[in-house]
Amino acid sequence: MSEITLMLQAVGRGEKQASEDLLPLVYEELRRLAAARMAQEAAGQTLQPTALVHEAWLQLVGDKERNWQNRAHFFGAAADAMRRILIDKARRKSRLKHGGGQSRLNIEDLDLAETTPDDNVLLIDEALGELEQEDPEQARIVVLKFFGGLTNQEVAENMGISERSVDRQWACAKARLFRWIRKQI
Repeated sequence: MSEITLMLQAVGRGEKQASEDLLPLVYEELRRLAAARMAQEAAGQTLQPTALVHEAWLQLVGDKERNWQNRAHFFGAAADAMRRILIDKARRKSRLKHGGGQSRLNIEDLDLAETTPDDNVLLIDEALGELEQEDPEQARIVVLKFFGGLTNQEVAENMGISERSVDRQWACAKARLFRWIRKQI
């Protein structure tokens, strides 16, 4: 077993020092995943990859469910945490944009066809919710690749399926998500 897997098991057993010992082992990989995800965000983004890693880490070690089976399972959980953080951030910004103490604007002055990157994240999240109902496996692949920045090989390892299956499912999921989003815009 790898050092990370052994440390993950220690965290699962509730050993106090294990979480502190785990962070240095996984930090660079988490930072890489966050940087890959943040590269897809709009320029001028206020949330930086380091901050995303730190927020995700706090969620991961703060959750009651800390029984990660292996490295792949842990990084899948990290991808989920990053997704939740980005979705929550986009929702907060959207709430502010739609009335949080701001003055009213004339609807004639707005370009309704224009969507911000935060709106795009929310659209993707809604589409992902639809996909989860129809095909949970494809939805999981989207979360791991889009929000977690994992490679097809890492996704295959995480889910216990072949890399070729990941390729097929990813292509199908992208097409389904694209169709759903186009209907919404």
